[in-house]
Amino acid sequence: MSDQPIDHFSVASVYAELLSRAPENKMEPRMEPMRMAMDVLGEPNKAAPVIHITGTNGKTSTARMIEAGLLAHDLRVGRYTSPHLSKVTERIVLDGKPVPDETFVRIWDEIRPYIAMVDQKLASEGHVPLTYFECVTILAFAVFADEPVDVVVLEVGLGGITDATNVADGQVQVITPISLDHTDLLGDTERDIALEKAGIIKPGGYLISAAQVPEAADVLLQAAKDADVPFRFEGVEFGVESRLPGVGGQQVTIQGIAGRYPDLLLPLHGAHQAENFALAIAALEAFIGGGEQELNLENLRLACEHITSPGRLEVVRTGPTVIIDAAHNPAGLEASALAVKENFGLTRLVLVLGILQDKDAREMLETIRTQYEGLVEDLCVTQSTSPRAIAAEDLAELAQDVGFREDQIHVAERLDDAIEWAVTTLDEADAGVTGGVLITGSITVVGEARTLLGAEEV
Repeated sequence: MSDQPIDHFSVASVYAELLSRAPENKMEPRMEPMRMAMDVLGEPNKAAPVIHITGTNGKTSTARMIEAGLLAHDLRVGRYTSPHLSKVTERIVLDGKPVPDETFVRIWDEIRPYIAMVDQKLASEGHVPLTYFECVTILAFAVFADEPVDVVVLEVGLGGITDATNVADGQVQVITPISLDHTDLLGDTERDIALEKAGIIKPGGYLISAAQVPEAADVLLQAAKDADVPFRFEGVEFGVESRLPGVGGQQVTIQGIAGRYPDLLLPLHGAHQAENFALAIAALEAFIGGGEQELNLENLRLACEHITSPGRLEVVRTGPTVIIDAAHNPAGLEASALAVKENFGLTRLVLVLGILQDKDAREMLETIRTQYEGLVEDLCVTQSTSPRAIAAEDLAELAQDVGFREDQIHVAERLDDAIEWAVTTLDEADAGVTGGVLITGSITVVGEARTLLGAEEV
């Protein structure tokens, strides 16, 4: 290692090196390269017990809730989630904070020769070198083993069976609601997608699942029986008993699998977040007491004080209210719309939208049109700086195709121009209107909006 100080540029250099590899959306359905990497590094994937999380929506929020609960029980926690909002180090988290730049760079320098060995072997066999996501996942395992941590909260990148994270064997296996997303890679029915995500269910684990459509539930139930693992489903063995929306979040009572937890103050909006919280509590019960021991209520209250979910119905400015929400598929947009209408008391909403090319943009726009009818009169279509972003002009055409009037649609290729237009449009609204701006769609748009609006670092 050099004696030169490690700074953000060093992280940027490592990130550039990672980005030179095959990108996240080009992940191949394979596991052998990850197994090779784990083998040469001494199996860091087995250094600590794992709570493994897959599903379609709510994975990161649920992971953060589980993390807060573990920290409140005085456990040292490593959390791996994706994608990041602003900086790559957000993906690898130690005790609730992104891995320090120094650690990120040091560990990458230490494992780089082993990465090169695996790349060389793959090349000799005619295979693609380790991808961006595979390398970041390897780095995360190496960081968590180096610290070390007591438990790893591990979010799947895509699917389950052949996801890079699946070199880990979850002591608890958590599956959030399954809906249609990444259909080109995972299949075009809930059953097909569930078959992929059921790949994290392995002997020795404990399955905790959100409520699922019957086709998905049947697949997960069979996978649990085949692996001979205990299983608990939301709506059957645990769930949200009651919730009361309020300023800054909601008061919830959760019936867990081992206890009842009344009047918890969850500082997040929406029925979907209450359901994520029930899932997180059940996962904590399964991990800490094998599903048979009630959690300490005061520990859960302490956890609630530290739960955040940046970029998920996050208010980043007031006067007017500006909300950002990473809702990147129709199911996510529908849950978001219900929460916005329930919690913010708005009579007019200006919506700023950007979508990536691998998403069902038409269905997303249709969901927005129907869910926000009477509330959204102005839609500003834009694009992030991601090369995968759908061009704003193309989104505008799709918006008209699904029923938005031409005079409702504004096109702004730059996100800063889109935000400025949205705020100005609200400023010009009639007196008596309670207005807000919602910036939504892809996580790249939300991440860039957080930066432009000066939101606190994750």
